[in-house]
Amino acid sequence: MSWEQHKLGDLANIVGGGTPSTNMDKYWDGNINWFSPIEVGNQIYKISSQRKITEEGYNHSSAKMLPIGTILFTSRAGIGKTAILEEEGCTNQGFQSIVPNKDKLDSYFIFSRTNELKEYGEKVGAGSTFVEVSGKQMADMNLMIPKRIEEQIIIGKYFSNIDNLISLHQRKPIF
Repeated sequence: MSWEQHKLGDLANIVGGGTPSTNMDKYWDGNINWFSPIEVGNQIYKISSQRKITEEGYNHSSAKMLPIGTILFTSRAGIGKTAILEEEGCTNQGFQSIVPNKDKLDSYFIFSRTNELKEYGEKVGAGSTFVEVSGKQMADMNLMIPKRIEEQIIIGKYFSNIDNLISLHQRKPIF
C-alpha cells in the first residue's frame, strides 16, 4: 500500500457557513438543517440540527447546502470538532466543512484523522479575539493518503468498526 502527499483542497471542497438574519422570523423554523458548533460533540454522525431554517432564510444567507458524507469541522471557538453528515444540511460561519471528492477522499477515512485536522487548525488559525482557521488555510493542509480510494475505504471501515465497538461498550456495562 503506497501513500502520497496531497493538499486537502485537492481532495475536497472546503465550505464555510452562514447565518440568516435572526431578526426575520420567516427565515427560521423551516425544514433545512442548520448546524452550529455547539451541536458537534463526541458523536460520529449528525442527522438533524437543533435549529432549522426556511428556504427563504437559506436564500438570504451565505450558508451552502452540504451533501451527505460531508465532514462538519468547527473552525472557531473550539477548533476541530467533527461529525459526518447523514442528511443534507448547512452550517453557520463557525465551520469550514470538508466535502470529499468521492473518487479522491473517503468520508470516514478523513473523519478518522480528526486529531490531525484539529492540530493543524489550531496551529495555523489566527484571530485577535479568538483563534479561527480559514477555508483557504484548511485547503492548504498537507495530508499523506493511500494512492487508491479503495484503500482509504478499507481503512475508514476499519476505524468505523472500532468506533462502533467503543460506542457499544460505552452504552452497555461489561460484566
